[in-house]
Amino acid sequence: MKAVSSAPRPLPSFVRVLEEDPDLAEAIEPQLRAHALETVLVRELQVDAGAWRPLPASFEKGLGMLVLDGILIHRVGIDRRFGIELIGEGDLLRPPPWHSESTLVMTNDWLALEPTRLAVLDERFVRQLAQFPELAGRLISRAVQRSRQLAVNMAIVHQARVDVRLHMLFWHLAGRWGRVRSDGIIIPLRLTHAVLSDLVAARRPTVTSALSDLSRRGVVRAVPDGWLLSGDPPGPSDSPAAGNGR
Repeated sequence: MKAVSSAPRPLPSFVRVLEEDPDLAEAIEPQLRAHALETVLVRELQVDAGAWRPLPASFEKGLGMLVLDGILIHRVGIDRRFGIELIGEGDLLRPPPWHSESTLVMTNDWLALEPTRLAVLDERFVRQLAQFPELAGRLISRAVQRSRQLAVNMAIVHQARVDVRLHMLFWHLAGRWGRVRSDGIIIPLRLTHAVLSDLVAARRPTVTSALSDLSRRGVVRAVPDGWLLSGDPPGPSDSPAAGNGR
């Protein structure tokens, strides 16, 4: 992963997080919603595209941070093998301390694929939850949904063939970020072959070869604004027991 210096910049103003995230606002009873929209204010951080090192002091007494817009990559490495997750709008994150409690020696890196805005759900926000407790349940649901997304990705990487893993991954991403247009479904994420290799647990040359095969078959191809899917999602018949290896 390319190491590019980047640091969060606190903005001089607060943000009305319920206006930014209408799904959160819908958790509050209609008669209280207008008041909540005005009063639930949180600090905002902006992260430039590139490597990012979260500062625990920004949220250690609160719930963490909520992505308002943008895309982040969380990359964990153990013995030169890596797993990554894509984190986007609406996701709740709480980066662990840099000295992890795990008994394994690991690296823990964050990268912003594009300029990203974060709402800091700090101690002040936690106090506001006493007035609007429905927000806590909605945020817990977000955290659970993020864990489910990781479980899906684990199921994908257990497919035998790398081309099948990639095809499934792109359709999985399309469910969240895809936009339908006349020639297919566009996934507006500029994911490099290196990032894709970590997402599907395969070596980069194998991923490049599998992507070429998918492009020849007309099901996935790179376009200037991301990746374009054509045809139907892969089904059980697309996952034979053997094929392209790691």
